Amino acid sequence: MKVAVTGSHGLIGSALVESLGRDGHEVVRVPRDSKGRIETDALRGAEAVVHLAGENIGAKIRWDDEHKRKVRQSRVDGTRRVAETLALMDHKPRVLVSASAVGYYGNRGDEVLDEHAGPGDGFLAELCVAWEASTGAAADAGIRVVRTRSGLVLTPDGGLLPKLLLPGKLGVGARLGSGRQWMSWITLHDEVRAIRACLEQEALSGAVNCATPNPVTNKTMTKTIGRVLARPAVLAAPAFALRLALGRETADDTVLTSQRVDPAALGRVGFQFDDPDLEPALRLMLGK
Repeated sequence: MKVAVTGSHGLIGSALVESLGRDGHEVVRVPRDSKGRIETDALRGAEAVVHLAGENIGAKIRWDDEHKRKVRQSRVDGTRRVAETLALMDHKPRVLVSASAVGYYGNRGDEVLDEHAGPGDGFLAELCVAWEASTGAAADAGIRVVRTRSGLVLTPDGGLLPKLLLPGKLGVGARLGSGRQWMSWITLHDEVRAIRACLEQEALSGAVNCATPNPVTNKTMTKTIGRVLARPAVLAAPAFALRLALGRETADDTVLTSQRVDPAALGRVGFQFDDPDLEPALRLMLGK
């Protein structure tokens, strides 16, 4: 299968390209032009497209209006450009897998969230709603569109996990705020497998939650990291301090938000997670 991948040099994209290539698929890395726009000519002839490109929301600790504009433009406008290009092709790909995130659900406390749950409030939720809607042209053209709502993708090679591990390694592991907020997570290994399932499983379309069926609270995450690292995790970072450090909007939309996600769509097609539970997953990744 010929698969075009945008964002192919990112954390997830690099692992996906390696996985597809290892199994004999022809992979086309879709570059960006000098203005940072996706070069859509590279999409032509692909049987499947995986769209992962977008400005890193975590590139700035505090979100200002300019950063939010760049994030929205890269994700919403970039996705719309890809979808409209695919829709106009004489020979369209069979499937477009377009990245989204569990941020779609906003701060939902203990509510269990499958793909039928509605959107939440806040910048990330509003971004994800617009981001997902921008695939519309492809779906209207008859292309099977899958929108992967990914949880926190864990790997020691980058992203969030090294940031979570650092305080633990220093012996100052601390829960964030109350620690009761749910963290929906997935290993990079299973994230790649889930994306490939979305490419291959005709029964999957629309929103697909890419997160383990066993989310944990922030308190459990912190204690588990401490146990794996054999370091204490008894401190707490109060919510007010996090809001001062990060800004209220950023803190409330990221470290203090709660999303208890259920990967129901993957379950319906028989997808089995290789890393369903946090502690064994961390020990495997960290050689512990």
